[in-house]
Amino acid sequence: MSVEGDSPWRRFFEAWPKDLAPRGVLVTKFQEQIPFEGFLASDAMLLVERKTPDTIGARKVLTPFDEIAAIKFVDVVRSKSFEPLGFAGKLKD
Repeated sequence: MSVEGDSPWRRFFEAWPKDLAPRGVLVTKFQEQIPFEGFLASDAMLLVERKTPDTIGARKVLTPFDEIAAIKFVDVVRSKSFEPLGFAGKLKD
């Protein structure tokens, strides 16, 4: 478990690439996949907003950064968008 305020996921969401719409799919450690179209970040938690409600009517999901397993991107993203976040290397764009 990371120290509060020292999460790589928190740092990623705070520095979300400016040329990338704030949407994607949040994958949690318990394998739930949550499509989102906007987010807010605090020191320890992430709040994502769904475009449409899930099967029980929920539109927003609040999760600790420590429970995030992955983020899937639904838009075409050029690898250069991730360079300011410290990523290096080559991908086929």
